[in-house]
Amino acid sequence: MKTTIDKAGRVVIPAAIRGQAGLSAGTELEITTDELGIRLERVASPPRLVKVGRRLVARPTAAPHDRPSIDIAALIEEERNRWP
Repeated sequence: MKTTIDKAGRVVIPAAIRGQAGLSAGTELEITTDELGIRLERVASPPRLVKVGRRLVARPTAAPHDRPSIDIAALIEEERNRWP
C-alpha cells in the first residue's frame, strides 16, 4: 500500500493496516529511525510482577479492551506466504 505525506507532515495509515495492528484514535506510537527506514511501534504499558505462590508472574496493566486481539496463527501464515 502507498500513502502520502500532507503539507502538515501527517501520514495516513490505511484503515486495513490500522485494523490489523489494532490501532485506534488516541493510540500512542513510538517513532524511530534506522538505516532501513522509519518504524512505528505501539507504546505498551509494561506488565506488573505479581507473586503467585513462590513465583513471579507478569500481569498486563492495560485493560482488556485496550489490548489488541492478534491472530498469531494468521500472522505466521501471512509471513510464510510472503516468500516464494
